[in-house]
Amino acid sequence: MALEIVRVPVLSDNYAWLVHDPVSGETVAVDPGEAAPVQAAAAARGWTIGQVWTTHWHPDHTGGNEAIRAAGARITGPAAEAAKIPTLDETVGEGDVVRIGTEVATVLHVPGHTAGHIAFHLADAGAIFTGDTLFAMGCGRLFEGTPAEMFANMQRYAALPDATEVYCGHEYTQSNGRFALTVEPDNAALVARMMHVDEARAAGEATVPTTIGLERATNPFLRARDAAELGRLREQKDTFPG
Repeated sequence: MALEIVRVPVLSDNYAWLVHDPVSGETVAVDPGEAAPVQAAAAARGWTIGQVWTTHWHPDHTGGNEAIRAAGARITGPAAEAAKIPTLDETVGEGDVVRIGTEVATVLHVPGHTAGHIAFHLADAGAIFTGDTLFAMGCGRLFEGTPAEMFANMQRYAALPDATEVYCGHEYTQSNGRFALTVEPDNAALVARMMHVDEARAAGEATVPTTIGLERATNPFLRARDAAELGRLREQKDTFPG
């Protein structure tokens, strides 16, 4: 049976994710920025959160860790940021694996947004949790890293199968898409996608997860030719008013 993945809106524009394995009954919370909505979403489905997977140290991704841990979950996150995430029970880095039931997630070190940022790639399930690195039509701000690092991340993501579902940490799609249109106004796939995004947001609907294939067609950061281009785009996006 396939993993069940549930989007949980938290804070102002964050998404936490619940991953449930119906075979083992195990449930993982990914990046719970606050505990109550995530615990409520799990309880409503009769699920018990046994693990938390943390992509990076920012409080809007770790704010719920302490309460969920107090309720019995084990917290896993980036070894390079352990000093900034005091709730961690287990630390992981590039090439390590974590498990939910028999499903295996490989850890990718994807620095740039933060120095120790990681992603969790469930290859067999065709899913990846990218935190604040790869967004729908965007990438994360470079708070602790370089354009070269983020470009390397984008190359790694772009090499994944097109059908891979991307579960990111924020509802930034509309703003990202408006910026993307200034970069590639004649990209027909991008224009069509933004029509759907605008309709979804007007109806109060979420726009993620996305897929690697969709990002390859419409995300200017994933489509950047080199680190210098990505750096220029990121600087422009940082001051983009949309």
